Amino acid sequence: MSTFDLDDLKRRMEGALTALKHEFGGLRTGRASAALLDTVQVEAYGATMPLNQIGTISVPEPRMISVQVWDKSMVQAAEKAIRTAGLGVNPVVDGQNLRIPIPPLNEERRQELTKLAGRYSEQARVAVRNVRRDGMDMLKRMEKAGELSEDEHKAMGAQVQAATDAAIAKIDQALAAKEAEIMQV
Repeated sequence: MSTFDLDDLKRRMEGALTALKHEFGGLRTGRASAALLDTVQVEAYGATMPLNQIGTISVPEPRMISVQVWDKSMVQAAEKAIRTAGLGVNPVVDGQNLRIPIPPLNEERRQELTKLAGRYSEQARVAVRNVRRDGMDMLKRMEKAGELSEDEHKAMGAQVQAATDAAIAKIDQALAAKEAEIMQV
């Protein structure tokens, strides 16, 4: 006998929202954020590793990110990684420190970023719908196997749909907040 776990479905839907927020963290909004450098990978010690594993990332000012590289020999590699990461920023080397000024966004770049945020949120919605489909398929199988009555199937299906609606509403709220942050001049 299989068991239906609504909490597991909700947890998987919440995972899609968490992933979306992580993606949003990497979108540059004109304000400095340490999350902007989360995707930067540095060639260090014969391997590729995240920037935050070779230095301390901080935000001393609203439009400045600072990276204190721990090993002097890694400063050039860190600078190169940041320049080639496609973030549109140019680090300034100051000893073992990298100062990264965040330029204000122009209108065209803001439009691109809102489109990208929209694509990220659509991917999250698709992930939530896939979880919903899995849950509904399981209910269908359980009803066919005689483990659920038709009424129980309908009641549980309504719970799955309510969880789906709630998750998609959260995704829409996160998108609206990110778009407002990007378009803020």
